[in-house]
Amino acid sequence: MLAVRIVSHEGAGRLEVCEVERPQARADRVRVRVRAVGLNRADLLQKRGRYPAPPGAPADIPGLEFAGEVEQLGEEAHAWRAGARVFGITAGGAQAEYVVVPESHLAEIPDGLSFEEAAAVPEVFITAHDALFTQAGLRTGERVLIHAVGSGVGTAAAQLARAAGAGAVYGTARTAEKITRAREFGMDEGVVVSNDPDAFAEAVRGWTRGAGVNVVLDLVGASYLDANLEALAPHGRLLLVGTLGGTSAHLDFRRVMGKRLRVVGTVLRARSAEEKAAAVRRFAAEVVPLFARQSVRPILDAAFPLKDVAAAYDRLESNETFGKVILKVMSDK
Repeated sequence: MLAVRIVSHEGAGRLEVCEVERPQARADRVRVRVRAVGLNRADLLQKRGRYPAPPGAPADIPGLEFAGEVEQLGEEAHAWRAGARVFGITAGGAQAEYVVVPESHLAEIPDGLSFEEAAAVPEVFITAHDALFTQAGLRTGERVLIHAVGSGVGTAAAQLARAAGAGAVYGTARTAEKITRAREFGMDEGVVVSNDPDAFAEAVRGWTRGAGVNVVLDLVGASYLDANLEALAPHGRLLLVGTLGGTSAHLDFRRVMGKRLRVVGTVLRARSAEEKAAAVRRFAAEVVPLFARQSVRPILDAAFPLKDVAAAYDRLESNETFGKVILKVMSDK
């Protein structure tokens, strides 16, 4: 089969598309014929050698989410039939014509979504849903602030928060264009943040008349920590999901203790198979029906054929994206 391989970690890393051995489905595993895959920041880091695949995942074939058709079943796999349209998550190896995953890490693609649209869903919507509701316990009427609101996770989170009846959805982004576009997907108010993270804390004070937000979904990291704590209301929850702005910062314990805040770190890729299966079950039960009802939708920035994988990675790395970058892996034949 054809697959994207990382052939060098030097500089920004180097990729090539080449023939590799096709994996086999055993036990409770399912082999999926991949039609399209979504790109993620983790892929960029892995290409540079800064985010190695966990044990059991291919070390040199990136890819965390995919959409396609069930093609082969292991002898203990009974949840799916050959030909079923599915999307799902994996710890690596999705940027290939075939991928093998546990059957519990798949969900059925709802009618109305193409394979390219479906490939833009699993990683970002599962991450956003798990962070907002399972980890943060976001409740109807609460206010939420989403950093990098124009990203894949950001657009997913804004839509899910609005669909769940959040009292207000606020966002930050690097450009005014992203703030404007995010209003289409559930964001009420937004602010452009460049080199002054305190700008969003001040904006939150104005939007909420000093009350603060109940939940902050932070995809940026260390550089936003102080302003996040300032923006949170008493009993607020800070969800740490990304580290684009660094991995280390000074934490003011007095502010955390005084407001009785919760600071929660979360990551999807490194979880156990059982934890991932639980997250996928919640996604299938609570999020997939929203796509069927068109309450939420995938946001595609650009789609590239597999042979143009380098251009696809360049597009993601440009920071100009709004929504997801997709690789079209295998066409209908």
